[in-house]
Amino acid sequence: MIKYRTLDDHDFSKDRVLLRLDLNLPTHNGAISDPTRLTKAIPTIARLASQGAKVIIISHFGRPKGKIVREMSMRQIFSSLCEALNGFTVKFIPHSIGSGVAEDIRNMKNGEICLLENLRFHPGEEENDPEFSKSLALLGDCFVNDAFSVSHRAHASTAGIARLMPSFAGPLMDLELKALSNSLDSPKRPLTAIIGGAKISTKLDLLRNIVKLVDKMIVGGGMANTFLFARGVSIGNSLVEKDLTNLVQTIERLAIENSCEIILQNDALIATKLESSANYKAVELDDIPDNAMILDAGPNSIPVFSNHIKDSNTIIWNGPLGAFECPPFDTSTTAIANLVGKLSQKGNLYSIAGGGDTLAALNQAGVVKKLNYVSTAGGAFLEWLEGKELPGVAALKP
Repeated sequence: MIKYRTLDDHDFSKDRVLLRLDLNLPTHNGAISDPTRLTKAIPTIARLASQGAKVIIISHFGRPKGKIVREMSMRQIFSSLCEALNGFTVKFIPHSIGSGVAEDIRNMKNGEICLLENLRFHPGEEENDPEFSKSLALLGDCFVNDAFSVSHRAHASTAGIARLMPSFAGPLMDLELKALSNSLDSPKRPLTAIIGGAKISTKLDLLRNIVKLVDKMIVGGGMANTFLFARGVSIGNSLVEKDLTNLVQTIERLAIENSCEIILQNDALIATKLESSANYKAVELDDIPDNAMILDAGPNSIPVFSNHIKDSNTIIWNGPLGAFECPPFDTSTTAIANLVGKLSQKGNLYSIAGGGDTLAALNQAGVVKKLNYVSTAGGAFLEWLEGKELPGVAALKP
């Protein structure tokens, strides 16, 4: 964990504050379909404006790849931003750098808020171009990064600008970093990781790193099939990455060397097709027909997983344990989610989860609010689990 300054370390009154947020909100037919990121950002914006700062919001929207794309203008979310900040004066500036933008900011009154146009309309944003970073820095007196979800990218508005002016972690960033530190850097042990998902190939770096840090690792989902295959289990027609057998065996050896116990299911829910209407049954691992697929851990595996979780003091979760989108193959994920939520609420467990599919599975189980911390930062959360330095975080070092 690097040392960084927060909003408690500075008086922002009368400052021009460049506030990096992640307002890349999902939309459907031009309307915001999930306002979570916007809703979470409002307290930070309001806090700075209430202190008398001129708040200059910078963000990206979509992937315009350095070109102006009207459908990806920040105007799409401006009305929602104004509605959420009722009582504050909010303006939209249709550019993100330049003398005209600087003039508009100079004309702002203390306590007012403006939203600049999509940063990614400029190729210099994703290229972390020093000149683009300087152009942004000229617009403010200090920089606040409250966008952990994009801080794994070395972009001008994350890493570049933070090195050019006094920089601070916003409340959301601070909360995320503390949660991550509590769960992996200085956890209360035993520490158990629940790692699932479809393919090992997408999480090789994560697996190599996590087995060096945790006491136990429960592996589920399609990626568990490759572990089972590497152990000599006949898995029928299940999703598997046979070419990664040697890598799985390497991970198994790393786990042994680092005293990490890898826990796999001991039975399975199988079917010949992935459909809710498909005929399915629970079988032992040595009874999987050649034409069947493992689609979830079986009923005997759930109490095994549960006992390991009950013996833990900290849980890190990334990835579902089965094909949760298609009931009944959500059974093990839902059962374990409910248990983790229950133990977290009782104070028997510190739990942190993250990743898109993980969030969807926890939402489906109705337990998101029961865990200690659920990260909405997909890529940044994964890279942190992989042990990688996040450029946007590292740049906040005073």
